Parts: sequence; structure tokens; C-alpha cells
Amino acid sequence: MEDVPGGQDSGYYRGDSQAANDDEGGHSDSTEGHDEDDEIYEGEYQGIPRADSSKAADSLGERRKDQEELAQQYETILQECGHGKFQWTLYFVLGLALMADGVEIFVVGFVLPSAEKDMCLSEESKGMLGLIVYLGMMVGAFVWGGLADRIGRRQSLLICLSINSVFSFFSSFVQGYSTFLFCRLLSGVGIGGSIPIVFSYYSEFLAQEKRGEHLSWLCMFWMIGGIYASAMAWAIIPHYGWSFQMGSAYQFHSWRVFVLVCAFPSVAAIASLTTMPESPRFFLENGKHDEGWMILKQVHDTNMRAKGHPEKVFSVSISETHIHVKSLNLRVLQQNVFMKLRTTFMMMAVWFTMSFSYYGLTVWFPDMIKYIQKQDYASRTKFFSKERVEHVTFNFTLENQVHRQGQYFNDKFINLKMKSMVFEDSLFEECYFEDITSSRSFFRNCTFISTLFYNTDLFQNRIINSKLVNSTFLHNKEGCLLDFTDDNNAYMIYFVSFLGTLAVLPGNIVSALLMDKIGRLRMLAGSSVISCVSCFFLSFGSTESGMIALLCLFGGISIASWNALDVLTVELYPSDKRTTAFGFLNALCKLAAVLGISIFQSFVGITKAVPILFAAGALAAGSFLALKLPETRGQVLQ
Repeated sequence: MEDVPGGQDSGYYRGDSQAANDDEGGHSDSTEGHDEDDEIYEGEYQGIPRADSSKAADSLGERRKDQEELAQQYETILQECGHGKFQWTLYFVLGLALMADGVEIFVVGFVLPSAEKDMCLSEESKGMLGLIVYLGMMVGAFVWGGLADRIGRRQSLLICLSINSVFSFFSSFVQGYSTFLFCRLLSGVGIGGSIPIVFSYYSEFLAQEKRGEHLSWLCMFWMIGGIYASAMAWAIIPHYGWSFQMGSAYQFHSWRVFVLVCAFPSVAAIASLTTMPESPRFFLENGKHDEGWMILKQVHDTNMRAKGHPEKVFSVSISETHIHVKSLNLRVLQQNVFMKLRTTFMMMAVWFTMSFSYYGLTVWFPDMIKYIQKQDYASRTKFFSKERVEHVTFNFTLENQVHRQGQYFNDKFINLKMKSMVFEDSLFEECYFEDITSSRSFFRNCTFISTLFYNTDLFQNRIINSKLVNSTFLHNKEGCLLDFTDDNNAYMIYFVSFLGTLAVLPGNIVSALLMDKIGRLRMLAGSSVISCVSCFFLSFGSTESGMIALLCLFGGISIASWNALDVLTVELYPSDKRTTAFGFLNALCKLAAVLGISIFQSFVGITKAVPILFAAGALAAGSFLALKLPETRGQVLQ
């Protein structure tokens, strides 16, 4: 066996015969045996000590020292296990769970243009549908984060991913708005636990010198989730032929296929996670020492076999003093409550400001692009006045026109689409409308005399303040129809989201390579400051291409802040509180996201100054507070 890193040859690791005889009868059946090559391994566990064994650690200084020694010896075990096949396997498994979280953020935004027509959604309903996922994820982060510290990382992650998968599946089939909203809410509750659990879970298998880098590499899967969602939306939603319906009661359009496909990463994560073990750190913190040691041996043996050293033997011993530290953790935390609360309040402020600015801007960017597109489309509107049209058959698409005071006699409008067509103060006499599909088209203050409407959707809110004399409507199209006017715009939104997500790749790579070199705080504060400065370039984004470029710039810079914040959160809190704290902070993040989105959206088309100042101010405050946090680079997990 190789020398123990750091020169330690006692404590957790003892491979000589003397270690085996330190406590007579101390061997456990579950920690002795032979591996596949008949090599002997040893593990010695003394069990939880009696209450009188705490006399040697009465002082706070000694308790702190024991706590630090426990963390250091666990760190030594991870170094002995090495970084190899096991960690990379877990990396891809947990990456699928993180990818599912990234997909969830984009799903509703991509299906909303189609779902609003399919479900007859009002503006208020669309707004609630857009925010419901964040509300669900807020609840899920808080609930699953706390539960993972009690029942285990792996089990909690399996439960929350299962909930996400089930309700994502149901949401693709339900027809009503209320049931769809409920399913997306519970889907968000399920996936809300993925980020707190995934980062905590993975960190407990990483040695100190690898932790910052590999947690940052793990963040790339969130980007991959966004790319997957954008690509699937691009490939599926515009294909309206991928649908079927049963009368007007049940419709299954292409956007529902997209919702179904978006559940695949979560299902794949569940299947993969069943092959992985629980965090050994969680077992050790909860007194299950044999189980924790066996998992660490599995990590060691998997890595050594992959590296071509199957003969290397893993030997461990855990002493009474180190096991007893867990029972003292609460008192240690009580002695340091002020310092811990100060750090937590500052972390809350950093999470809130980061989320408020990031989510507010990332939703504001697409809305601004839509607004610019709408303004450009409106600038190309054709106007016609006082025209007289007789005995003409219209069987082609009519789009983006305004007709005022026109007169139409014995004209036929057959098998066509009306896109953004407006007729005002016009007369239609003995005209015939058949098989008409309209979108954003209206007849205002018009007069219809002896006119027949057959199989059209030109009724109710399409004909406003108009006279109908001897006119008839037959076989009206029922239900809400898909909006065919936004094909190109839909492609553009998917493409913009794809570019914006892909743009974070350089930031991910830089943060992964530098995280352990320059430290978490410098990465967090530096990225926040640069993001703050980049906000002022938004005032120059007056064109569609300019806004897309600024979106990519902001996303590429700010991702380093998020990576540093995730790593810092994992390392600041002890193992028995890690996912609880992370879940609470992530829930606060989603609350800030809801506030940021609501506030920033209200200024679309009104002013750029307020969103720019809000975002820059929040990022500046966050970067200042980040520098007041303790640096965790080079420290072992508490």
C-alpha cells in the first residue's frame, strides 16, 4: 500500500499488525474480508463511545481540534482513494440530474406561444404559467435540501427526480389550464431539489485539490440542459403535423411532444442513480460507520482497478475520539452562532442579488427582442384606404395590412389565413367567407350585408362593434387554434436561447480551470464586477442582433459567478447542514428570480434605464458583500 498522503500513517489508515491489535476483539465482520485477488483489508470501528468518554474533550478548543481532525482524516481517505473512474461515473450521473434542472427552466417559455392558443390563456394566466415553475422550484429546494440531510443525498435525489418525471409526463397529456398548471408546479417542486443535492453529493466524493475544478465542470450540465431544450423545441414544436385530436375535446399538438421529450434527462438520471451508492460522509455523520467505510473502499477499489493497480489494499481505522465529534457538533455551532449567522446573512444577500439581476435580465433580453421584432413588423404594415373591390376571389394569405373605409361587393375569401389583418369602417355586401383561420385579425366598425361565414373563426372577439344584416355563421371553428403567425419568430426565440446558453461555455471553462488557483471569492467578486460593467452596454442594444450579442456577453461573464457561488456554498457549511443550507439559499434564489422577472418585464418597451440600474446595482452590491465572505479554497470539507 502507498504511503498515506500528508505523512499520516495512523488514525483512519492502519495497515500493520499493531493497528489490528490496538483494541482486542475490535474487528467487525463487515469490515474484514478478502477482495477478488484474496488481498486482506482491515477496518476497525470502536462504535459510539459512552458519555463519560467526552471528558478528554471538554474545552471548546479541543472540540474544535477534534472536529478539524475528523474533517482532515476524511480528506486523507479521499486522497488515498484517488480521483478516477468512480468520480467520473458519478459526474455523468449527477450531470443528468443537473441537466434536468436546466431543461425545466426553459420548458414553459418555449411552449407558451402554442399552449396559450391551445388552452385559451389570458395574459394573467400566461404570466402565472411562466412563474409557476420558479415557485415550485423554490418550495422543492427548501424541502428536498432539508430532507437530504436526514434521509440521505441519493434517496432524496431519487424521490425528487421521480416526482419531476411523473408530473412532467402527466403535463404533456392534460388538457385544462388548471391541471397543466398543477402538474408544472409539482414538476418544479420535484426538480427544485436537484441543485442543492447534486453539488453536496458530488463534493463529498472529491478531495480538496479537485473540488473547485470538478464542481465547476459539473455546472456545464446545466448549460447542456438549456441546449437540449432549445434544440428539441427547434426540432419539434414548429412541426404542427406531429399532432392528433379527438373532436374538440382532446388535442395533442407538437408542443406536448416537446414537453414529453423534456422529461427524458430526468428519467435517465433516475436509472443511472440507482447504480450509485449513498454519500459515505452522510453515513459517517449519522453513525453508520461500516456502511460509510465500505463505500469508500468501493471508491478506492474502482479507481485502483481502472488505473491498473488492483493489488493496492484499502485499510481504515476510525478512533473513538473522531466518532465522538459528531455528538459535539451542535455545541460547537452554538458557541459560534454569531459568526455563522453573519456568514449566512451575507450569503443570502449574495444569492439574492445575483439571482435578481441574472434571471431578471435573462428574461428581459428575449422580451426586448420580441418587442424589437414587433416594432419592426409594425413598421412594415401596409395601409389601404377607400378601396372598392368587386367579384374577386381571395385564396392566398393576407398579412400585415390595414384597410380603412373599403367597399367589398360579391367577393369570396376561401381557404386562407389572415395574419395581422385589420378592416375598419368597411362594407361587405354579398360576400362569402369559407375555411378561414385568423390570427391577430379584426373587423372594427364594419357592416356585413347578406354575407355567409362557413367554417371560420371570424366571430365573437374578431368582429367588433360591427353590424350584421341578413348574415349567417355556419360550422364555426371551435376551441382555441394554434397561432400560425409566429413560425419564424419561434425559430428565432429557440435560436436565441440556444446561443445564449452556448455562450456560457467559455465562462464555464475559465472558471473550472481557475477556481482552485485564484480562489472562490476572487472568482465570484471579479465575475460580478465585470457583469455589472457589462450591464451599461445594454443601452446600446437597439437592434435584434445587438441584443442577442449582449445576451451572450452577459451570460458568458456571469456564469463564473454562479459556479463560484455553488462551490462556496458547498464548502461553507458542515456535512450535517450542507444540503439544508444550500436548499434554503437556492429557494431564496428562486424567490429573487420571481421578483426580478416580474419587475424587469414591466419595463419592456418603456425604458431601458431602470432594468440597467437595477441589475448593475444588485451585482455591485453582491460583489462587495462577496469579498466579506470567508475564503474556502484549500480547506477540507467541514
